Amino acid sequence: MTENVENLIVEHLRHIRGRVDRIAEDMSDLKHRMSSLESAMVLVKRDASSGDETDARQQVSLDRLLDRIDRIERRLDVIGS
Repeated sequence: MTENVENLIVEHLRHIRGRVDRIAEDMSDLKHRMSSLESAMVLVKRDASSGDETDARQQVSLDRLLDRIDRIERRLDVIGS
């Protein structure tokens, strides 16, 4: 009877070990996938930042052009017309 109990315990331990091994493999896979997602997010943030930088440069250029137009209109006395 003791041998049957020991065999049953060993069988359960093998089953548990197999499940733990599969969980460890799944965790490793998830870690790799998370690393990939984090890398992708960095690229997305970089692209968004680059877009914001471009918008800011365009706004500065537009402001300069508006200033130039204002100066030209003042010189031509077009403002009051």
